[in-house]
Amino acid sequence: MDWLNSLISIQPAVQAVVVVSLICAIGMAMGKIRFFGISLGIAFVFFIGIFLGSVGVAINHDMLMYCEDFGLVLFVYALGLHVGPNFFGSFRREGMTLNLWSLAVIVLGTIMAIALVPLTKVSMPDMIGVLCGATTNTPALGAAQSALEHMGIGGGRAALATAVTYPLGVLGVILAILFLRKCFVKPTDLEIRETEDDDHTFIGQYLIVNPALEGRTIGDIAHDARSKFIISRLWRAGEVILPVADTVLHINDSVLVVTNKDEEGTMEMLFGKEMPGDWNKEKIDWNHIDSNVESRIIVLTKTALNGKKLGQLRLRDTYGVNVSRVIRGDIKLLATDDLVLQYGDRLTLVGKPDAIDNAENFLGNSVKTLNEPNIGSIFLGMVLGVALGMIPVTLPGMQSPIRLGIAGGPIVMGIVIGALGPRMHFISYTTRSASLMLRRLGLALYLACLGLDAGKGFLSTVIQPEGLLWVGIGFVLTVVPVTVIGFIALRTHKFDYGTICGIMCGSMANPMALGYANDNLKGDTASISYASVYPLGMFVRVIIAQILVMFLV
Repeated sequence: MDWLNSLISIQPAVQAVVVVSLICAIGMAMGKIRFFGISLGIAFVFFIGIFLGSVGVAINHDMLMYCEDFGLVLFVYALGLHVGPNFFGSFRREGMTLNLWSLAVIVLGTIMAIALVPLTKVSMPDMIGVLCGATTNTPALGAAQSALEHMGIGGGRAALATAVTYPLGVLGVILAILFLRKCFVKPTDLEIRETEDDDHTFIGQYLIVNPALEGRTIGDIAHDARSKFIISRLWRAGEVILPVADTVLHINDSVLVVTNKDEEGTMEMLFGKEMPGDWNKEKIDWNHIDSNVESRIIVLTKTALNGKKLGQLRLRDTYGVNVSRVIRGDIKLLATDDLVLQYGDRLTLVGKPDAIDNAENFLGNSVKTLNEPNIGSIFLGMVLGVALGMIPVTLPGMQSPIRLGIAGGPIVMGIVIGALGPRMHFISYTTRSASLMLRRLGLALYLACLGLDAGKGFLSTVIQPEGLLWVGIGFVLTVVPVTVIGFIALRTHKFDYGTICGIMCGSMANPMALGYANDNLKGDTASISYASVYPLGMFVRVIIAQILVMFLV
């Protein structure tokens, strides 16, 4: 048995690996069990950690902090990288609205905390600690402690209040979103709302009857038109022609046009009569339209082409093929010359089979290469994210600088690299399976260590009357704002339930609740809205903590 004792007690690194791995394994297994029809999924890892921590299981503190921080950085960076390609499109469309709902949660919770001070006789410094724990926001606690010390007031009790209320702060968000689902969510709320950013394109067939187009080339017409479009096929006298810029159009030609979704009416005005038929169905066998012209999807896997504009490749002139659309993740984009290509983009090529073969060799289309995630770029991005999180931002009137921290910096950097990396020729592509693996691994490590640390001394503090009061207040400050604002958001019928869950989790800085939501919902709407509101919400909470100290202590 000596070897077993040495495994778990002598070497701190090995001990940490064994204990944390066991917590993750047991928690993930228990998370699959349904209690009254409900399974907590990866969130169960947190409670296994609390249980083992409360019965005396412990590991080296430095190893615990390293594993916890590494797991958190890995999770939030991979999350930012995953939602990055869709983030700015979603943010432009509804980012302001999402953040307003998040701020409503924050403001309501803050007002409740201030109102509970005279009602419960809890001092304001202690209440600030309770609020930080209830909202699982340790950066806000750090800012509050710094402000309290600046005023000559110790921040130890605030930290203790945060530690006691933190576990139920994590669980409370899950209970709130679960309550909303059981009591108020309709089946239609669970359906993912399609957005205009999922498919930017429209395909239509038009019969040219506009006399102004007679005898003009496609290039001239495209140059003079304000709208962007691509003609992928042309039928003339029963014969299909692959159009190029120099192709001359005539009356009664029939053209297959790909354009932006909001340009359908403009195309009818430009060309003439729209022909019957739905070319936008999910499944169309394009290769049975005509045997001489093939449509094939080619994946961009040549790293040298990452960040290049589509027009720079000159595929039409060099290989005699047209690119009608570019599919990026789940988004369909119009293949304009100024579109910046990204590694992993899927290009829809139309042309002769041998011409497409030549273009395929140029673009790469190596599925094997695509399945190998660029691990080096992921670690580099994490380093940049941590560095970003450490940059101090000094605001007027604040006694200490504000930082994004190890949670905010990596998620912002992940979003930026995921969205803009190709413009800097940075390979940020990861497969869906690799991205999911990284996110779940990071979250499991974070929750295991967080639970193990929170479980230490948890019971001894909670059984005291003051500790019980803190826990009760913290639970109220967690559940009530999320439930009230979530209910109101549901009644507006503007967002699906997944988006609302993401708002609630992001406003409370709660990655574990996000993990629960992702385990029980389809699609990425929760992750996208979480990433949209998290940075601003964290900043606001840090500022509020200092304002409460400055004006109410």
